[in-house]
Amino acid sequence: FRIMAGKVKWVTDIEKSVLINNFEKRGWIQVAENEDWNFYWMSVQTIRNVFSVETGYRLSDDQIVNHFPNHYELTRKDLMVKNIKRYRKELEKEGSPLAEKDENGKYIYLDFVPVTFMLPADYNLFVEEFRKNPSSTWIMKPCGKAQGKGIFLINKLSQIKKWSRDSKTSSFVSQSSKEAYVISLYINNPLLIGGKKFDLRLYVLVSTYRPLRCYMYKLGFCRFCTVKYTPSTSELDNMFVHLTNVAIQKHGDDYNHIHGGKWTVSNLRLYLESTRGKEVTNKLFDEIHWIIVQSLKAVAPVMNNDKHCFECYGYDIIIDDKLKPWLIEVNASPSLTSSTANDRILKYNLINDTLNIAVPNGEIPDCKWNKSPPKEVLGNYEVLYDEEMAQSDGADRDLRSRSGQSTGTKGNRARDSGKPVLTTWK
Repeated sequence: FRIMAGKVKWVTDIEKSVLINNFEKRGWIQVAENEDWNFYWMSVQTIRNVFSVETGYRLSDDQIVNHFPNHYELTRKDLMVKNIKRYRKELEKEGSPLAEKDENGKYIYLDFVPVTFMLPADYNLFVEEFRKNPSSTWIMKPCGKAQGKGIFLINKLSQIKKWSRDSKTSSFVSQSSKEAYVISLYINNPLLIGGKKFDLRLYVLVSTYRPLRCYMYKLGFCRFCTVKYTPSTSELDNMFVHLTNVAIQKHGDDYNHIHGGKWTVSNLRLYLESTRGKEVTNKLFDEIHWIIVQSLKAVAPVMNNDKHCFECYGYDIIIDDKLKPWLIEVNASPSLTSSTANDRILKYNLINDTLNIAVPNGEIPDCKWNKSPPKEVLGNYEVLYDEEMAQSDGADRDLRSRSGQSTGTKGNRARDSGKPVLTTWK
């Protein structure tokens, strides 16, 4: 069982040795520069080449790869928002209780992405929204970049004049050379710990989209800024205050190379349970799981569910000071390099557990298997959602209210019988 190490470029930020050690530990591989390969940890660009109609390449039954062909439907910032908006509208048309709105027209259950527009396409819509609340702060991100590159904050329309604007029509003029951006309402009331902003990096493994089966990794972590947070407009340009990306924070004077500005999710839980209470903390993580499942359901209909594919996503979640979680973005190639000793252990185990689910028992891969591994091989993963199991339960329990009640298929609230209500997406 061989891996091709020389013919295709490795993902740049993966520690090659960690992957190879994981493979060799199973007796799966000898690293060889040939084209006899079965399992490959590919970059997103290589995946595009493999599945391109121009190459004419076809994977055989014993070949497994670590991305879906059009993963970008979830991992490109603009497409993720577009698919979630489409998903909401479809549920609304179906009369689904999931798409219920409050008296202000806001989604009650599906309001988990900050208000977002695409630039330059939605410039006029953005201006209209901006003028409703001119004191708001917005964050601009290039659609196809990662690690905090190209991100900046604005609180005045004049600050985006670096893009061409037709002064006569006050409309945005697109230039073919200009990169597409998304502009989102900035979460300016983040939950702070020690006065510093942080976000959550959570790992989610999808083994198949149709039926949807996904797993949550228990060992995620928080990424902290090195400088205390302030909403002051004078600090809008200070990325050490606003962006949690390690690629940015590691260049700060206050960056700690021992702990890397990271906290485990279990530490966050302990902190929140002691300061806010266990019930509130459980509700928060329940809502985070809800967000992840709904985002995957949003892209499932358009995802090319190739049987040779699986994918481990890096979810970035921000929690505001009201303990409401917000989905910021989803990463197709979450960094597997280690900035600390704990980081290395976590990511080694992440790769190990991911491979055990993708290729159970270290056997030769077979893309035709049912992709339902036994519990004993899950390691630190736990089943987050199993669509087949949900359907076999015979009821749509997707919608659970924030009060802990369940909703039947017609949207009627289930009476509280005193028994715990199962949620099939968990």
